[in-house]
Amino acid sequence: MEAIVHGLILALGLILPLGVQNVFVFTQGAAQPRLSKALPAVLAASLCDTLLIVLAVFGVSAIVLKFEALRMLLMLGGIAFLAYMGFALWRTRPDSSGHNKKGSAQALPSSKQIAFAISVSLLNPHALLDTVGVIGTSALAYEGDARLLFAAACVIVSWLWFVGLACAGSVLRRFDGAGRVMGVFNRCSALFIWGTALILLVQWISDTPFR
Repeated sequence: MEAIVHGLILALGLILPLGVQNVFVFTQGAAQPRLSKALPAVLAASLCDTLLIVLAVFGVSAIVLKFEALRMLLMLGGIAFLAYMGFALWRTRPDSSGHNKKGSAQALPSSKQIAFAISVSLLNPHALLDTVGVIGTSALAYEGDARLLFAAACVIVSWLWFVGLACAGSVLRRFDGAGRVMGVFNRCSALFIWGTALILLVQWISDTPFR
């Protein structure tokens, strides 16, 4: 029971703060004409988190991140994806019918939802390090079935959270008929995402051995 409670509280603490992954799932819930259309983003983000949690709990991801070249490559890829995603959100102009005007890249098709969800989940070095450093380290306190229960609790929180985000976005779309609130949210989200990309770029430049 202790492992389950620990996993629930820890996962909530890591996933609740505003992040690029959360912003993406929420905006897809708000942009799609039906909630079911945002399912690819929810599933991809949830499965990526599940993968990271499992790897962290069993120590695999810590070994991978020891390779400096791989870490730097992941960071550079993450910067590029975040910059593009911010640009797509900034261009979004919801109209009064709740749909996006021509030129918007917000309501993505299934394949792009999956690609973006994977990119913001796996190409964010901060998310990887948080998962390894916090969840992976905490898992060391448990063994056998207790460790499995700890991992399962973290995974359950992740899935419920992303489903909830998509639902919240869908509710906002219904009550924001003119699209004004969503328009402001898109702009703020774009600025947040660009800020995250800029921080990663500064960190990448400071860490690169070729300076």
